[in-house]
Amino acid sequence: MSERGEESTAPTSAAPASSSASGSAKDSATGSAADTIALLRALIREACVNDGSVGSGQEIRSVRVLQRFLADAVATGRVETHVLESAPGRASLVARLRGTDPTAPALGLLGHLDVVPVDPDGWTRNPFGGDLINGEIWGRGAVDMLYLTAAFACVLRDAALAPERPRGDVVLIAVADEEGGGEYGIHWLVRQHPEVVRVTEALSESGGMRMGRHVAIEVAEKGSAGRRLVIHGKPGHASIPYGAKSASYRVGEVLQRLGEVMPAAQLGPLWNAFVSARIQDPALAERLRDPVRLDAALPHLGGIAGYAHAVSRITMSPTVLRAGMTHNVIPAVGTIDLDIRTLPGTTDEEVDHLLRAVLGPLANDIEIEHLRGWAATTSPSDTPLFAAIERAVETVADAPVVPIMAAGGSDARVLRELGIPAYGFGLLGPDWSYERYREGVHGNDERIDVESVTLSLEALQRIVADRIA
Repeated sequence: MSERGEESTAPTSAAPASSSASGSAKDSATGSAADTIALLRALIREACVNDGSVGSGQEIRSVRVLQRFLADAVATGRVETHVLESAPGRASLVARLRGTDPTAPALGLLGHLDVVPVDPDGWTRNPFGGDLINGEIWGRGAVDMLYLTAAFACVLRDAALAPERPRGDVVLIAVADEEGGGEYGIHWLVRQHPEVVRVTEALSESGGMRMGRHVAIEVAEKGSAGRRLVIHGKPGHASIPYGAKSASYRVGEVLQRLGEVMPAAQLGPLWNAFVSARIQDPALAERLRDPVRLDAALPHLGGIAGYAHAVSRITMSPTVLRAGMTHNVIPAVGTIDLDIRTLPGTTDEEVDHLLRAVLGPLANDIEIEHLRGWAATTSPSDTPLFAAIERAVETVADAPVVPIMAAGGSDARVLRELGIPAYGFGLLGPDWSYERYREGVHGNDERIDVESVTLSLEALQRIVADRIA
């Protein structure tokens, strides 16, 4: 593994590429917004696809793009940059704008550079073209989360080029491997280079979508408690099945049980705020606030039902099934891998107890193995940074904020585990419901509109000025 501290010396910005379609008024943006959009398009074109293997990602390509973009900021002498590689090509960039007051907040802007794979047949445009068409930037990673990484870089650059140095630090942490779990990115950085990524508060992804007239800001993430169920049967020759007990059949029995019995709702402190922001029908809202009646009300929620189900309980999803080695042998062993997502405060012991309760009488003959996991994380919503987010969103979008819990995970949890308040940020346009946001993340024809990039950038500029000016 290599690790290097470098300063950027290339030209000042990612050069805007020409659009693949004729321009329009919607395609235009000025100043920092135009620079952010140009940088976003450049990052999309680097195609840092992470398929989970060590050699994929190759985020060093996008690191070089960011170095070129930040060159003028580095030339001021106010910004120090580090390129840190956890494995060949698996690079992260940390750029720190030093403030004048060591006791002031150090605001981290945590973005990732890798993107998930694509199925080209599902796209109507080149997924790595970075095309700007009718006011939308197309490409894998446009929503998740290159638009924010680009905005983070632009805000740091502009702060460095301002006449006066800020009071506190601004730290861009552009990491590898978020989509693969972060072992070659944020986890490695906090283990190997904690002093480089030192911050006192942070913004990252998974916010900005609209919940009614509210803007959602993520303050918590569910945890992960993966389990493998090992199921035993009685083997035999497949041509004489009588007397054998195929593990494949027993796997089926367990799957049926998992589909019929699910954990009960557990409504945490963020649930009522979500219902109040998103549900306008008072009778439906009342049913959703009752754990007994909640499940019967879910079908009335439309596209938000999946999210409501996920954040109101521990979830268990069978994902990987295995049984048998060859077609003519009745298998003696089968396994089921479960993706289990936990609520804040849930322990491993509680997960195992709940799983055995769900399995019921089948549990006696099943071994439960622990897979990789992590605890749910939460940041308080009474911090100065969250208050700054509220003020910025109110000013830019004339909208209140609602704190939410994410059903999935992000790199922000690593900072929360260190006691650092971290929030999923963004300010998407008025038409960006949670449902639209989820369709864009990891979906075909991923794209984001110029308006959402501009709104997010403006709110971010206000937050940075509020916290460290």
